[in-house]
Amino acid sequence: MASDRSPFSSNPGYSGDRRRAPRRQQDRRLLQRERELEAARLICQALSQHINVDELVENALRIALEVVDADAGSVLLADDKTQQLVFRYVIGEKAEQLRGTAIPWDLGVAGAVFKSGEPAIIGNVAWDIRHFPGIDDTTGYKTQDMIAIPLKRWEGQPIGVLEVLNKRNGQLNKDDIDILTIVSALAAQAIEQARLFEAGKLAEVARLLGDIGHDIKNLLTPVITGAEFLQAELNKLFGSLAAMGISGTQTSQMLCNRVIGLLQDAARRIQDRVREIGDCIKGLSTPPHFAPCRVATVADDVMKTLHMLADEKKISLRTEGLDAIPLISADERRLFNAFYNLIHNAIAAIPGGGSITVRGHIDLADEAVHLSVIDTGRGMSPEVRDSLFTDRAISRKAGGTGLGTKIVKDVVDAHNGQISLETQEGKGTTVHIRLPLMQSVASPR
Repeated sequence: MASDRSPFSSNPGYSGDRRRAPRRQQDRRLLQRERELEAARLICQALSQHINVDELVENALRIALEVVDADAGSVLLADDKTQQLVFRYVIGEKAEQLRGTAIPWDLGVAGAVFKSGEPAIIGNVAWDIRHFPGIDDTTGYKTQDMIAIPLKRWEGQPIGVLEVLNKRNGQLNKDDIDILTIVSALAAQAIEQARLFEAGKLAEVARLLGDIGHDIKNLLTPVITGAEFLQAELNKLFGSLAAMGISGTQTSQMLCNRVIGLLQDAARRIQDRVREIGDCIKGLSTPPHFAPCRVATVADDVMKTLHMLADEKKISLRTEGLDAIPLISADERRLFNAFYNLIHNAIAAIPGGGSITVRGHIDLADEAVHLSVIDTGRGMSPEVRDSLFTDRAISRKAGGTGLGTKIVKDVVDAHNGQISLETQEGKGTTVHIRLPLMQSVASPR
């Protein structure tokens, strides 16, 4: 007699499989929760040990790659002023060159995630129109799959994006998104807290610097007045000596006038310098005053100011091609500060007996002037080089703050220019600056 039972119901293995399926799902959920708890433990442990933004970013990225077993990744932080996402830290083959690179914050997968505030998982980037291949072209790295997670505060817009690329075993999946969401949430809060802490420190430094600047101005007033009085008295004295026919009077008078002139100029520029440092610390800058400016004159003034310091170390200061550069539209005071910082830093980097050359030429096709400050110093390590012209600048001089190169970058930015450098340890450094010949009426970027 035929049985009415389903053939599956008489199969003992079938009912066993049905009983084991929920258990496997439960085991999988438990394993996922363990991964999430471990990720939270690792990120909390790492973030609690650091207050510096860069250390926080680096550790958050390393942990993100570790917990999902990904090959490469990056943290991009938003710059509200330029509306760009800046690669703050990058891990992966050939990725170092991306640090500091900025992209529009509505470009690529990162831009889409930043604007939407929602994570994205891409199994094959070649099939996703949002993927921006320019980054891979720059690094030579081949992105296959990726997850992009917004770095979100509890309230408000994201502050950046966390990206992980190319899972080593298998493919990035929904479970990985869950884990990275925990990492990114904790990282975003820690980064924001560190930023507020640093902003508080800088505000206090700026206040103190304002007080110091006021005191310096008061202290320099009698120096300037005294120099003017001394010049008047020396002119009278040398006039009398010349009338008496004493030889060498004119040469001595020229030397004294030159030294007094340097003293007066230096005193006035010290006040400007304090003001520049204060602006740099506060992240503020007074609008540039663009006017016809001769680059050769600015460079010559800087070299006159620093020639005694260079002479002590037997360093020669030279210019090449600057006289052929026509008037450009520039803020002469700021341009002086930029050249002063570059040449002063170069003097400190040269053991002695070397040279510093300021070279320039005009590019009519580019409508720009190209300038180079070339020294025969000891060059820079990769660590120093990568921090140059940023808030993280590292000074190699005893007591140095590293702010000098940041001021140089601010000057170049104020002129809508670009700055780059070539350096090799033991063979010196060349800083390249490109400045437009004319400035538009609109505010600089």
